[in-house]
Amino acid sequence: MARERRAPADREVVPGDREGAWLVRTGGRDQSMVDLREPVRLAFDYVQRLAAALDAVLDARPPATGTAQVVHVGGAGLTLPRYVAATRPGTRQVVLEPDEELTALVREHLPLPQRSGIRVRPQDGVAGVAALPDGRADCVVVDAYDDGAVPPALLGTAHLHDVRRALAADGCVLLNVADEAPWPTVRAAVAGLRSVFGSVSAGAEPATLRGRRPGNVLLMAGARTPWREVARAATTAASPYTVLDEQATQDRFGGGDALP
Repeated sequence: MARERRAPADREVVPGDREGAWLVRTGGRDQSMVDLREPVRLAFDYVQRLAAALDAVLDARPPATGTAQVVHVGGAGLTLPRYVAATRPGTRQVVLEPDEELTALVREHLPLPQRSGIRVRPQDGVAGVAALPDGRADCVVVDAYDDGAVPPALLGTAHLHDVRRALAADGCVLLNVADEAPWPTVRAAVAGLRSVFGSVSAGAEPATLRGRRPGNVLLMAGARTPWREVARAATTAASPYTVLDEQATQDRFGGGDALP
């Protein structure tokens, strides 16, 4: 039987739902599920939605532009970077994860495959994105939490302008935002994204969109958001979800104030 693996400061890796699968927890919260035998298996619904959107962004990328680059703000167990490495070998990936003890635990017990193309930097999202070169990233994925909430600095317009600077002309930013009606965090995020990128689309489970329960809202912004492709992927998803176009996103989540 697999044994639990612990690190200081309430960081731990515990057995998952089958052999080779592990849950990464911080502060008692499940942050990631990693399947070492099958890295393309994504157990959490919101990670499946992020993967569908990221696939759509990279599928639309012109092959002539060279090697794809993805930046992940937030690392934990590196589930999504592992998925990209398995499905798109050769992709350059930068993970910004300030929790060095957590990264050390993950590297020790859930090692990355050789030549994965994944580089983990011990930086928070604001400082890490600010250090990125201009116009290189095809996608920036923001999935970072502090005590169960997205740090406000990652939703502020100052940081989002930096994200836009780091993105290629046709690049896209994807945000995973946990919230509940009346959606204070999502509304602030939508307002900030609209002020910086102009176009924002969203996706979530129907019960979450109707305000019946808390949940994760996927926000997509950029010169071209892949909402149509993600909407098609939603029709065959194991857990049904709804994708809103720009106008429907504004109708549902508009009216917020952008953070500085």
